[in-house]
Amino acid sequence: MSKIFLPRAAVYGLAFLILFFLTAIIFSQVILKGEAVNVPDLTGRTVAEAKEELKKKDLLLAQGGTEFSDTAARGLILLQDPAPHSRLRVTKVVQVVTSAGSRRVTVPDVENKSLETALQLLKEAGLARGKLTQIHTIRYPAGRVIAQEPSPGEAAERGSPVGLMLSQGGSEARYLMPDLIGLRAERVIARLKSLDFKVADIHYVYYPGQPSGVIVGQFPRSGFRVQKRNLITLEVSR
Repeated sequence: MSKIFLPRAAVYGLAFLILFFLTAIIFSQVILKGEAVNVPDLTGRTVAEAKEELKKKDLLLAQGGTEFSDTAARGLILLQDPAPHSRLRVTKVVQVVTSAGSRRVTVPDVENKSLETALQLLKEAGLARGKLTQIHTIRYPAGRVIAQEPSPGEAAERGSPVGLMLSQGGSEARYLMPDLIGLRAERVIARLKSLDFKVADIHYVYYPGQPSGVIVGQFPRSGFRVQKRNLITLEVSR
């Protein structure tokens, strides 16, 4: 009889130990989940700093958007939920709202800058490109910003436009196109090129009654106002 009882007692004892440890593990997990900790004050910190601080308390972080602020730099935490020093169970989430920076920004000085540089400075300041006007002036090289509105140093709403006035360089002189019909093409072409006019194309055509090499057609026509950058086309008799 004793030979049968001892093995059963050992089995019962082993089962009791297993049950005891399982109960202890489950109970400890229940205790851990129900454990409450003080929520740290995260305001004024970066999101990375806040995550590290919450990690020490076995808490998690979630970002709940951004708001404009005149007191907190962009990216710093403005608000949190739950509030600082609240009691919160571990593994729970703390939601934060970060600063989008001030709603009003200082307008940068973009005068005498290239358009590309000016637009980059405006973007970095949180402003947009406004109306662009262009005028001829010898005071600034072509492509440079002459003036801006609002003026440098003024305060403006973030995202608002800044108008720019751009230089086109000195104004180009205009000339009256002379009457070239009947003149020798070779001499006229040489003269135009010496004066920096651009002869774009020369068409050779049969023209009864005209000797070879004489201009019989022109564009622009006689009397038109032209600039040196305008292209001139000639028709020459063959």
